[in-house]
Amino acid sequence: MVIDVHTHYVPRGWPDLGWPGAPRLRVESEREAMIVVADRDFRRIQDDCWDAECRIHAMDADGVDAQVVSPTPVFFCYDRPAAQAVHVAKIFNDLALEICADNERLIPFCQVPLQDPDLACEELDRCRRQGHRGVEIGNHVGDLDLDHEGVVQFLQHCAETGTPVFVHPWDMPDGPRVGRWMARWLVGMPAETHLSILAMILGGVFDRVPRTLRICFAHGGGSFAFWLGRLENAWHRRHDVVGTSQHPPSHYLDRFMVDSVVFDERALRLLVDTLGEDRVLLGSDFPYPLGESPVGRLVREAGFLSGTARAKILGGNARAFLGASP
Repeated sequence: MVIDVHTHYVPRGWPDLGWPGAPRLRVESEREAMIVVADRDFRRIQDDCWDAECRIHAMDADGVDAQVVSPTPVFFCYDRPAAQAVHVAKIFNDLALEICADNERLIPFCQVPLQDPDLACEELDRCRRQGHRGVEIGNHVGDLDLDHEGVVQFLQHCAETGTPVFVHPWDMPDGPRVGRWMARWLVGMPAETHLSILAMILGGVFDRVPRTLRICFAHGGGSFAFWLGRLENAWHRRHDVVGTSQHPPSHYLDRFMVDSVVFDERALRLLVDTLGEDRVLLGSDFPYPLGESPVGRLVREAGFLSGTARAKILGGNARAFLGASP
């Protein structure tokens, strides 16, 4: 079974939220719309963001059996008051269930107001009761990373409830040097994801959160695998300033997963060599232009993978991440 754990949606029926600069959707035709943030055009999207039939058709063309359907991070609203963020989350989450309704091949993940851990846990519980299978979170809340006490509280709740967590980079720093060539996406996203894994390890989160936490990082874990040796060296030689973890970084490699959106067989080999064939999951970033198309081509064509490893990455590992058969 082939399961894509990294896809996004935007509901076409997105309402006016009622505050200046709120993310909104300018529908331009039956098949196209523009995401507008702070009154600026952010991204043009098409009906494969909201139309279940379009998604299923694309899945069939690429040989994908099931797809985790997660929010588009620009709608997280972590920078807004918690009451506004939970209002946005409820709208987004309820519309996601409409997209996935009556189709077991589409697996909905919710979003939560992560800036308020109590409200985040409450919304997660509501969504789980209504049919969401997991949650997507951003990799930071302003200047607060994943080792912040409030985020750790939420992750502990996810572990206790058996909820899989998908971590996606978002809100990358802007400026003249990263304003060219989509550098915020090409450089910022890998760096943000790397930093988040460091926060989980060096911030001691994996020492405090139960091993039952199932957590996956987008985009192959960013640059983490490539720089693990540097991190390990720093932990041993400057442990006085590098983190509060009880063990060296390599001790925690079996505590998280990453997706396969790395586009190059050499990078995929590094992921498998570093984390193991049980910790890499098929992802595509569908339906956005920087995603993999056709979905799964890299894994299917990677010559170094055994048949068993290929089957795990294409779907077996996702079943373990989701906690049950989709």
